[in-house]
Amino acid sequence: MSLSQLKAPRGANRERKRVGRGQASGLGKTAGRGGKGQKARSGNMHFEGFEGGQMPLQRRLPKFGFVNPFRRELEEVQVARLAGLPAGAVDAASLKAAGLVDGTGDGVVVLGTGELAAAYQVKADRVTAGARAAIEKAGGTVEIVPRRQTMGERAKAEAIQARADKKAAKKK
Repeated sequence: MSLSQLKAPRGANRERKRVGRGQASGLGKTAGRGGKGQKARSGNMHFEGFEGGQMPLQRRLPKFGFVNPFRRELEEVQVARLAGLPAGAVDAASLKAAGLVDGTGDGVVVLGTGELAAAYQVKADRVTAGARAAIEKAGGTVEIVPRRQTMGERAKAEAIQARADKKAAKKK
């Protein structure tokens, strides 16, 4: 037997029910919906979770959980993985070029307590205490990249600066 000889068993594929095609078809006039009532009307009961007018389960249950809109997803890099890079400056761009991070996160965090043979100048958004100790033990340095300002934070800082400038101009 081959794939070309396969076929569905008898009765597996039924003809589609064509409703509203005249009285002789047996599914004309009311098109199989019966006479009157909620189920006979158009635009009704077509959504998931409908319980005949009773409050649906998904609305009876309480909401739960919290999603922080300001959450930052940092990509993780172990100290031991830095050993595969050439000695020198290490930042998000060089980590992405080396394939250690994919660059989709909001920054980089260096983790772990591995050993390093060469000195690295690491620029990251966050570095754990163990990772910092390992990098500095090998003669490297760690620099924390300042967090990027959001539009709201920038506007707030500009407003504060404008007020300060206005106050200074008044005093003169």
